[in-house]
Amino acid sequence: MQDTTNQLAPAIDAWQAMLGPDNVLQGDAAVQAWGADTTGAARRLPAALRIRDSKLLPEVMRIAQRFRIPVHPISTGNNWGYGTALAARDGCVIIDLSQLRAILHFDREMGVVTLEPGVTQGMLAEFLAKNDLPFMVPTTGAGPHCSLLGNALERGYGVTPITDHFAAVTDLEAVLADGSLYRSAMREAGGEDIARLFKWGIGPYASGLFTQSGLGIVTRMSIMLARRPEKVKVCLFSLKDDSLLEPAIEKIRTILGRLPGTVGGLNLMNRHRVLAMSAPYPASQVGADGLIPPDVIEALGGQYQILPWTGFGTLYGTARMVKAAQKEIRAELKGVASRLLFLSQDNANTLLKLSRWIPGPAGRRLSSTASTLASSMELVLGRPNETALPLAYWRNPQPHGDGPRDPARDGCGLIWYAPLVPMRGAGARAYVQTVREITRRHGIEPLLTFTSLSDKLFDSTVPLLFDRNSPAAVAAAQACYRELIAAGRERGWFPYRLAVDAMPELQGWLDDSARLHARLRREFDPHDLLAPGRYHV
Repeated sequence: MQDTTNQLAPAIDAWQAMLGPDNVLQGDAAVQAWGADTTGAARRLPAALRIRDSKLLPEVMRIAQRFRIPVHPISTGNNWGYGTALAARDGCVIIDLSQLRAILHFDREMGVVTLEPGVTQGMLAEFLAKNDLPFMVPTTGAGPHCSLLGNALERGYGVTPITDHFAAVTDLEAVLADGSLYRSAMREAGGEDIARLFKWGIGPYASGLFTQSGLGIVTRMSIMLARRPEKVKVCLFSLKDDSLLEPAIEKIRTILGRLPGTVGGLNLMNRHRVLAMSAPYPASQVGADGLIPPDVIEALGGQYQILPWTGFGTLYGTARMVKAAQKEIRAELKGVASRLLFLSQDNANTLLKLSRWIPGPAGRRLSSTASTLASSMELVLGRPNETALPLAYWRNPQPHGDGPRDPARDGCGLIWYAPLVPMRGAGARAYVQTVREITRRHGIEPLLTFTSLSDKLFDSTVPLLFDRNSPAAVAAAQACYRELIAAGRERGWFPYRLAVDAMPELQGWLDDSARLHARLRREFDPHDLLAPGRYHV
């Protein structure tokens, strides 16, 4: 990247004149606000611009073009495990959109919301509750303080009925690198109402170009929300032996194929992963290799009643639909699953209350499990919370700071490896074995989840947890991540999204698609100033 040191000062002057000095953070102030990252990556941050009015963004970009200053837009900057707020390349000025918090429009009949980048899961939940609107927030495990728009642009997914979050996006608006504006053809030709209701528009579909790219700064987005169903239940089950993984995956594929729409999704978590969410990290029992010995994992599983694999699914629909689905699932999982339960929110809350009457360690363990279950029920009901965030703190000896959990601020070490894995039993077994071997070789606990994206494909999430205060541990985790990507690519598993330090490696993996991306980049941003290096080579 070219040296922009001499051009930065006049650009800062121009931005300060337009945004006000308080909205332009320089040097240490920018680093203090946005420099921390759970992956251990570091970037030189010359400045950060706080945007309070999206109408100013075109001129912000024209100034960047005039002085050739690379910039990196963020929604809330809470992209934990993938780079937090950091750019793919060094020396970018951050464009902070977190203050753009308007819910611009809500269609009460159709359940379509139009919002700005700074609107979080929690803000939308509060809006829906305040206005008694029967719709669900597209929740994720990242928590209530993360951007809805940012997650959709990363093509993220969640646990409510519309699992694919960009699939629910119907319309968006973006500022391009030269300060010009993109609006969808349907919005321009047919009007805002029809654009909010029809994703594909008219003519070439261009809105998808703004996902996982630096081709524009998205300033507003319309998202279809799922209506709150009459009945929601969680399906819980266990696999009492690791050898049952393959038949369980075949059964899950059948269930998802037979019950589309009613079954929102099914997860399989290994015992390591569930323990990381339920039990304190057993620091005093770690072996000489820095890992928890298998016999300790076995003993903790016995204490917390956690078998080798735990299944977690959601059912949505009318009471009759859900009842029929339960019958189908019971029949399909017979002989494979143990401890098969279907729980409503009332069941989970009752269990939590009862657990508090049980004295001693057994009561505390049951209370912890019941609390996690009750919070998980809130998530699948479309009510965001922090129930999944403590996972990031499992290896972190420091408690979280004041206010909401922030793994980057609180010193947590976390990199997400999130490959797509075909829903085939034998292939999934090979994947599990590969992950176990590679993570343990680098001193990382093999925490593993399969999450169904369809009846054909899992996304597997593997949190690489490490001590961010140890340079050796940071290096080991980053090496582990690179080896997982390389080994997975050879065997047919590849991430649906990447951490910022892995993006340069795309250069060695792409050819035909890279040429097209480069042509688009030259047309949209000839000086490569907007999110340079982000998912392009």
